[in-house]
Amino acid sequence: MGKQIPISKSFELPDGRTVVLETGKLAAQADGSAVIRLGDTMLLATVVSAKEAKEGQSFFPLSVDYQEKFAAAGRIPGNFFRREAKLSDYEVLTSRLVDRAIRPLFPDGYMNETQVIINLISADIDKDVMPDALVALAASTALSVSDIPWDGPISEVRVARINGEFKINPKRSELAEADLSIIVAATLDNVMMVEGDAKECSEADLVAAIRVGHDAIKVQCQAQLDLAQLVGEKATVKRVLEEAPENEEIKEKVKELAHARILEVAKGALEKHDRKKQFKAIHESVVEAFTEEHGEEYVEENSKFIDTYYGKLKKEIIREMVLSENTRLDGRNFDEVRHIWTEVSYMPSPHGSAVFTRGETQALASLTLGTKMDEMMLDNALAKSFDNFILHYNFPAFSVGEIKPMRGPGRREVGHANLAGRSLRQVLPADSPYTIRIVSDILESNGSSSMATVCAGTMALMDAGIQIKAPVSGIAMGMISDGERTAILSDILGDEDALGDMDFKVTGTAEGITGCQMDIKIDGLPYDLLEKALMQARDGRLHILDKMKETIAEPREDLKPHAPRIVEIIIDKSFIGAVIGPGGSIIQEIQATTNTVINIDEVDDKGVVNISSSDKASIDAALKRIKTITHVPEVGDVYEAKVASVMPYGVFVDFEGKSGLLHVSEISHTRIEKVEDVLKEGDMVKVKLIGVDKKTGKLRLSRKALMPRPPRKDNRERRFQDQKS
Repeated sequence: MGKQIPISKSFELPDGRTVVLETGKLAAQADGSAVIRLGDTMLLATVVSAKEAKEGQSFFPLSVDYQEKFAAAGRIPGNFFRREAKLSDYEVLTSRLVDRAIRPLFPDGYMNETQVIINLISADIDKDVMPDALVALAASTALSVSDIPWDGPISEVRVARINGEFKINPKRSELAEADLSIIVAATLDNVMMVEGDAKECSEADLVAAIRVGHDAIKVQCQAQLDLAQLVGEKATVKRVLEEAPENEEIKEKVKELAHARILEVAKGALEKHDRKKQFKAIHESVVEAFTEEHGEEYVEENSKFIDTYYGKLKKEIIREMVLSENTRLDGRNFDEVRHIWTEVSYMPSPHGSAVFTRGETQALASLTLGTKMDEMMLDNALAKSFDNFILHYNFPAFSVGEIKPMRGPGRREVGHANLAGRSLRQVLPADSPYTIRIVSDILESNGSSSMATVCAGTMALMDAGIQIKAPVSGIAMGMISDGERTAILSDILGDEDALGDMDFKVTGTAEGITGCQMDIKIDGLPYDLLEKALMQARDGRLHILDKMKETIAEPREDLKPHAPRIVEIIIDKSFIGAVIGPGGSIIQEIQATTNTVINIDEVDDKGVVNISSSDKASIDAALKRIKTITHVPEVGDVYEAKVASVMPYGVFVDFEGKSGLLHVSEISHTRIEKVEDVLKEGDMVKVKLIGVDKKTGKLRLSRKALMPRPPRKDNRERRFQDQKS
């Protein structure tokens, strides 16, 4: 069998770079496979979907995994096993971006287990291409050339505003200059998902960026359609999905039994647990009614119909209630935010802490300040770096009244932490010497806990005395629309999240947006409606900020008394070795004797020294030692020196870690016959630096330069003394 000849299609990015879509060469036994290439960057995507659903399958088992092969960047993994292992947070976040974009496009009722795997198999040598913006394109291409039923294609692009201009999929080096950076996912016709951050951008700017991204995506979607046509029947003829069986009799009976009671509970403005309890009671009564009429065997055989129709009926009733009666489940107005209470310094031991409670959602945030040694190492295939801002988010089962084993953070927790972290990162001081770790523990949840994390995190930062640029708050929004009527809901409940057509989270300061995450389920969402929703979100965000400011309006002037203090000084690069000493002996001795932690980094031909301790006197002592080692004497400086040795021609003295010669002629204005008659070893003497030998670097010192010159004798007095002698 000869070499496989691939089928390919290409398109150009707006900046002229060419992207090639290829299929038919690799992974032929997968249902669909594709290679995406941009320069030397290559991604391989595969998709396999079971031909049948498992018996009794009640949800769509889709998994999406993105992994970067270290060989792609010419590296060997640094872990013990020297192989790719558990996905990094970055890979998990990229996988989530793809999952959220493709999942809604599978047919309703499609329950066949489906797996999408995308691997980075080659990276450009200078690592300047960011492959995460190509991952969804790779997954969508693999789906498009398969026979799996799917309403694609889609693609994702990164849109960044750099020096006032929007750019599609900028290089990594360019992104550092961006004041707005978002990932947009869309089909040819509709925007599906948006996620990113900004340096306090306006709502109009965000909408403009989404438009630019969608225009670029349309080109990429068309290229996939063209590739599918070249592939032929395998890609264009999809599997026939069996229509889900229906039972109109059961459907009507469920409606008859439950409609009025569901509506009554929906209008009751109940708290979450009461509402959940009553909805469950209605469902149980429906099952009981069927059991009494038809028997247990009938109910067991048709339980799927009963459960499905009850769930759909409840969703339809609540949606219609919102649209026709302008009534929400908890009785609030569309733009009303639930009651908020906050507290700071709740926990005495952390370096900062806050409680943020909004309705039935509560976040407890703790903040810890560390040194450079506490930075988090990020060892990914393309780069090894360190991060001095860490935000961790925990969502224990008790927060929703459930029981679940503790198995570490899942993908949802990683995603929520990322959204909150990137939102707060925009306001952190640029020159902070600290490593900052925030932990948000969700203690109650009914509505966005990630937005509660943003608010609690902001207050913990201010409580700790971190001088942030401005407080940040966040709000979760929802939208319900039937094409003619639209309701935009502020601060959505968990139930409203599940039944809406769009949910989005927006974070920001009073000046603008710092982070966003949108999932749009409605086709053909008008941009003016999106901007309206964002403006309503802004009003809610400002309201929440005002509530936070009632507790703490600005950062505390100083750190907590028990927080570590860090002093940063800059030294000449040439002194780094002297401070460290042979084998680290000097810096270790300084740390041990002063009870401090000292870190030194070489940055731009300078040495950046961080000295950390919770005791100011300890920092001052270490600072003095380092300044002594790194001090550069200048002509004219005055020092308290100690006589180290006495010679016939003068004395050698030590000062500020240096030594120099005090010549006999510079000891006094009067003639000195014997040096030891004036100075001896151990004496302290004040000296002035009067010169530095350019060749040898030896220091010339003077004592007499600091002594008053004796009065000059006139000629008559000198003659009288001469005659007398």
